[in-house]
Amino acid sequence: MKRSQWKWLLVSISFSVLVLAGVLYFTVDEMTIEYLSRVNPLYLALAALLHIVSLVFWALRIQLMSRSLGYRVGFLHSFNLVLANMLVAAVTPSQAGGEPVRVHELYRANVPVGDATAVVVMERILDGVALGALGAFAMLFLGRYWSSISSGFSGLSLIMYATWIFVTLFVLIFVYSVKNPDHLKRALKWMSRWIDRRWRLKRLESLLDAIDREVDNFNAGLVKFVNHGRSGLVWGMFFTLLFWLSEFAIASLLLVGLGQPAFFVESFVVQLVLAVIMMIPLTPGSSGVAELGATSLYSLFVPSSIVGIFVLLWRLILYYLNILLGLLSSLIIVRREILARAKKQ
Repeated sequence: MKRSQWKWLLVSISFSVLVLAGVLYFTVDEMTIEYLSRVNPLYLALAALLHIVSLVFWALRIQLMSRSLGYRVGFLHSFNLVLANMLVAAVTPSQAGGEPVRVHELYRANVPVGDATAVVVMERILDGVALGALGAFAMLFLGRYWSSISSGFSGLSLIMYATWIFVTLFVLIFVYSVKNPDHLKRALKWMSRWIDRRWRLKRLESLLDAIDREVDNFNAGLVKFVNHGRSGLVWGMFFTLLFWLSEFAIASLLLVGLGQPAFFVESFVVQLVLAVIMMIPLTPGSSGVAELGATSLYSLFVPSSIVGIFVLLWRLILYYLNILLGLLSSLIIVRREILARAKKQ
């Protein structure tokens, strides 16, 4: 990681720690000790293990999507790149910084940049489609639970509807750009020139040439997906759904581990809402936003005395464990690069 990324990682962790400290200050009371006496460590360990399983699903998604395009990417390499991606994602809004890491590591596995970009962008598309489908399911078949949660937050339904509209438009624009890459080029060049008129971009011409080149590479990879990699899209959606469902189930395991009912349905709805909120680029790694959102929503059906401890454990697994695993993965990558350079000398 670059020095600036380390700085943002420190900012992200500090913000998360401060918010968690505030949550615990306002929720821990004399009843918390009684609740903690009921803790079952087995379920807490299973929750952490389930998160690892969800990352395995992610790695399998990348491996099989790459294979559908004709590239052999080993599972261990795919799993390691997922872990490395989690570290950089923790310091960027909406976890967008993880995409370049995945593209780079796929390139290191002999996947051309254009096809690697197509795989990574298609992952984002599948995530959006999966969350949109799960959200529609929640609205249509879990209306009573949705109403009970959204009633406490008048703007919540509006946020979800706006997000689904955005995802739908994004998918439509994506499909249109595959069939009409020249229109995408013109749009990107117009945006670049518009920005240049206001902030004077350096080397604008080289940027426009890069847009031409990368859009061609990107479009070629996407067309390849549609024409020859359809099995990758099927497997990609399958493992995308498994990934999100397993991530959503972590909260229920934590609740059971803390001696509470699983609240499977309610927790599913809340996790869906949180997943959408965390996609909004507000803070690095959604630190602070995730903690406050989870505290506010889970306090609707989880006792206030235990909700702070629950949010702490939830973030330890889904945020701090990601950082730890990402650091270990980065060390593996650095060691690999050092050995590769030594062989060239």
